[in-house]
Amino acid sequence: MVLTRDAYLREIEEGRIVITPFDRAAAGPGSYDLAIGNEFRYFKKAHQILDASEGADYREHTVLITKADDEPFIIMPGEAAHTITRERLKLPGDICGWLQGRSTYARLGLMVHITASFVQPGVDNRQVLEMFNASPVPLALRPGSRICHIIFGRCEGSAVYTGKFQGQEL
Repeated sequence: MVLTRDAYLREIEEGRIVITPFDRAAAGPGSYDLAIGNEFRYFKKAHQILDASEGADYREHTVLITKADDEPFIIMPGEAAHTITRERLKLPGDICGWLQGRSTYARLGLMVHITASFVQPGVDNRQVLEMFNASPVPLALRPGSRICHIIFGRCEGSAVYTGKFQGQEL
């Protein structure tokens, strides 16, 4: 069941969903907008094969950079990159979520969240966004831009995420 604005705002007011920092202006009718932070990861240019297996560590094949609020990150056509939301999400064990790109950015060719869009119940972290520029031109992304949103859902039962990305940083 998707939570509409009145339902998820009630959960926030009761302290069950925690979004830090919280901005009421980011609350939409069926989702809450999330902004990108200042940290970005892009893939190293190398002529090697990356073994895409369960044990692969993306950090070994990417470079982490930090941008000032007024300094854009340029994602080139055909490139994948990571960023992380400014907001930290803390969900109770009976609420989960799905991250989706906003259509404003999709219409420019930016795929904001390539896959792995499910936000586990009981999570307490910032959300990493796996982006891809599907447009034919470079795109400038500015820290603080609300490029995605989270859709909250109520779970049947309760669970708490304890996987390797709990408390994740980029």
